[in-house]
Amino acid sequence: MTNYAIVSEKSWNQALFPQLQTQFGAINWILINEKSDFNAGFLAENKIDKIFIPHWSFIIPSEIFLNYECIVFHMTDLPYGRGGSPLQNLIVRGHTETKISALKVVKELDAGPIYLKKDLTLLGTATDIFKRTNQIIEGMIIEIISKAITPKTQQGDIVKFKRRSPEDSNIVEVQELKIAYDYIRMLDAEGYPHAFLETSGLKLEFTNANFNTNDEIVTAHVRISKK
Repeated sequence: MTNYAIVSEKSWNQALFPQLQTQFGAINWILINEKSDFNAGFLAENKIDKIFIPHWSFIIPSEIFLNYECIVFHMTDLPYGRGGSPLQNLIVRGHTETKISALKVVKELDAGPIYLKKDLTLLGTATDIFKRTNQIIEGMIIEIISKAITPKTQQGDIVKFKRRSPEDSNIVEVQELKIAYDYIRMLDAEGYPHAFLETSGLKLEFTNANFNTNDEIVTAHVRISKK
């Protein structure tokens, strides 16, 4: 039997596992959601033939991508937006739409040939967007397998993104309501440092933002903790 792996540490991607198992009965799907399991020994032991990576926050070792076909999904219209924190970097640049690029993993980050791209709207919270992305990725995986798509070299001007740090979530210098709203929503997801403000002794973290454009008010939930 053919063995394919789904690799993601995010909860919203793990729904892909049973869905694809149902879609392709002749393929045995294996879910890898721990960094310790994503290694050459585990892949060899489970006789993996192909690896799909919806979301992964770690460097993929060369001993894996040189010996296995690894397909990663990146939330930009590559080669625009190579690099880290694609969702946040897109939103701070004013983008409301993007594409999901399915590409083959190579040594240079996000530089591999492209299998296909699909449109994605950037409305809503980061959680909303990631869940929407998951549905699109499922269809892309089905299409890649069903059509045996061969990836093609990236075309266009290269634009690189810098991975954002937790300190970049501080909204103390933000002056515009729309920007404050975007900061809160783009960081409102599992595993991301929420938008925050600090006093001398307290930290205020914001989630569940709503922007009332008529009244020009942003409302949000706030969690207050000691520094």
